[in-house]
Amino acid sequence: MLTALLYFRWVENVATANSDAALETLNFADAEIGGRGKLSPSGRIMDAMKLLEKLFRPRPPIRDREALADFIDAQSAFIVQKGIYEYSRARAGHYAKVLFAEEGFAQSVEHARWQAFPLGLSMVGEMIDGVVASQAGIQRREILDQLIMVVLSVFDRYPIPPSIGEEAWLEARRDLAHRLDLVGGHAPKRVMDIPDPLAETYFGMMPIHEKLRGRDFATTRNYLRVSLCNIHDELLARMDGEALERSLIAGAPA
Repeated sequence: MLTALLYFRWVENVATANSDAALETLNFADAEIGGRGKLSPSGRIMDAMKLLEKLFRPRPPIRDREALADFIDAQSAFIVQKGIYEYSRARAGHYAKVLFAEEGFAQSVEHARWQAFPLGLSMVGEMIDGVVASQAGIQRREILDQLIMVVLSVFDRYPIPPSIGEEAWLEARRDLAHRLDLVGGHAPKRVMDIPDPLAETYFGMMPIHEKLRGRDFATTRNYLRVSLCNIHDELLARMDGEALERSLIAGAPA
């Protein structure tokens, strides 16, 4: 159920990504089906048409907490999942389809996705703080506290992943809250610098044996940097800054 839940959220929110992401989602669907039978040509065409329809549909503005939470959810899942899938596929080379069809590897990917999701939430959350902080001024701490609540509400949308376990999942939530709280103690970073403290941890979560990873850390870090910059641009294009700030402040205790 957890696999389906996260996968369908990925497909549902592909409209928030770029056209390359839409094409990668089609590849992702093939890998997920694996040895259980692929979609027929007509089915794949219909799926492609639906994805393209969502891709070119006008994207709703981000004016309130609910829209912001949906944006955080979609983009956090996107940045960590795409990196995991693409890295695994690149390392597997011509054997990618065979590898993704194996149940053991599919379980490793499932574990890696959920393990990395809090890292995605942290990176996207810090990036949003930097954008809002540039407009909030002296209210930055107040707004950050509300932003942390929004990010944690996204984390809480999902049941505990069986591959992670309750203790580790709750610890990941505490770590997420702590990392975001520390954001208020320094000036906002450049967007491209935000992933750096988490990049090595993320790379260590790849479902590829460490002896086979090669010297790919720098490439993975650069992927996170570029992806987060793209998400930043997406946020700027859709965000109604004044309305969102009012919505966040309205949720603060009197």
